Amino acid sequence: MKKRTTRIILLGLCVVLTGCGNTSTGIESSDENSGSINSSLIEAAENASGEVYTNSMSDGHAISVSGEEASYDNVSVTKTGDSEGDEADFYGTNAAVYAENGGQLTITNSKIATDGSHANAVFSYGEGTVVNISDSIIDTTSNNSGGIMVTGGGELNASNLTVTTQGGSSAAIRSDRGGGIMNVEGGSFSSYGSGSPAIYSTANITVKNATLYSDISQAVVVEGKNSVTLENVDATGKNTSKHSDKSDVYQAVMIYQSMSGDADQGAASFNMRGGSLTSLNEGMFFVTNTVADINLENVTLNYASDDLLRIEKAGWGNEGSNGGQVNFNATNQNLAGCINVDEISKLNLYLQDGSTFEGKILSEGETYVEISGDSKWKLTGDSSIKSLTCETDSIDLNGYTLTVDGNTYEEGTKSTGEAIEFTYPEGSGQPGNPPDGQTPPDGTTPPDGTTPPDKDGQKPGGNSPDGSTSSDGNSGDKPTGAPPNGNPPDGTTPPDKPDGTTPPDGTTPPAKPS
Repeated sequence: MKKRTTRIILLGLCVVLTGCGNTSTGIESSDENSGSINSSLIEAAENASGEVYTNSMSDGHAISVSGEEASYDNVSVTKTGDSEGDEADFYGTNAAVYAENGGQLTITNSKIATDGSHANAVFSYGEGTVVNISDSIIDTTSNNSGGIMVTGGGELNASNLTVTTQGGSSAAIRSDRGGGIMNVEGGSFSSYGSGSPAIYSTANITVKNATLYSDISQAVVVEGKNSVTLENVDATGKNTSKHSDKSDVYQAVMIYQSMSGDADQGAASFNMRGGSLTSLNEGMFFVTNTVADINLENVTLNYASDDLLRIEKAGWGNEGSNGGQVNFNATNQNLAGCINVDEISKLNLYLQDGSTFEGKILSEGETYVEISGDSKWKLTGDSSIKSLTCETDSIDLNGYTLTVDGNTYEEGTKSTGEAIEFTYPEGSGQPGNPPDGQTPPDGTTPPDGTTPPDKDGQKPGGNSPDGSTSSDGNSGDKPTGAPPNGNPPDGTTPPDKPDGTTPPDGTTPPAKPS
């Protein structure tokens, strides 16, 4: 692999170093558009044991790889200088470390820090581009500055990272228009800004054996036809402040469609096996204005209220068709609390392989419950559903009333019902590739978007909204971790970077895609 020349780039001046111990630039900023180098970042760079890459130009990069193969070990990367909007969030301008045009970039044992608006730390853009980063520390301090990020079909593989973000709309694990693939193994990922979940997904994101924490926002947000898969992960959302006035629901996991064009319409997927999911403020799951498949297996759930699952309309999408529609698969899983389904929403709930649900279902919409494999439902309040499949000993009414399609269910009665059929927006296809009713995905392969799950020969599905704008006629605000809405492609194909958007980074400007 190619080793790049060691450089510090300050305000357009390139200084090549042969050592890092006592180097001083002796330069002060006079360019108001170039940003100012944070003294702590300079100190970190000068004290690094390896090579140092620093850039302070607006829209520049400290390390940039375009259509080539490169590797960096034991380097310190610092980035200041501001950018704004779509160029940074969709196409990666102003990222500290950037790869595009099928570039193959490997970074190990390094430290990466940014202190500028829209200054993402590590960014993989475009189909065929792959970034591999391991055993490294990442810190960002300003707004719209994610830790690790993909767009336009890029791929990023991370292992044993410590990632901390401080700014608003700065998810530690982040994606945007055109999505891509992210595989994360081990490490710690923490976000401390408003609207900054630990994960914001418009991609297929898999995380294993890691810790996720958001101090103000949700632990995880999935938008549109995309997925998050967690395996043996401890994820916590403190979720103390709303980033949008379109919803007043607090939860650990939010799944929605903003209608901004940054994510295809279709079935979103949240899959979790093992580990723990904690909401430090109110409930656990909230689904609105989209199809969603939620698959849990042996996960410890901790939440501050009894609000287990809420499926309902909010401020995104077209009024009357902006509810949520959910397939919820619980495998060897303990559930407790209240499930709320509003009048324009739908739910298929599958309790299987020894799962238990101690709670109630308040459903004004259509809800189907299927209980199999020695699973049990113990009611904690009067409940109402549309359809039920269960054995004679599956349900403990616990003194409450269960109404099924307007009729009172008699305890000890076997029932056979039908799953609720969902519909799909034109062109969205069927759901992703969630589990077959037994186990959730193993986290190694993202959903292929081709085959819906079968349940006793039936095909439950989802109904994402059929409109392209929110009820107020706008393209839809994003509540967490998302950049301002732009006007590039509609999300159906990876976006092309417009000509002339990336200025030189002080070393070699990346080639523009053809």
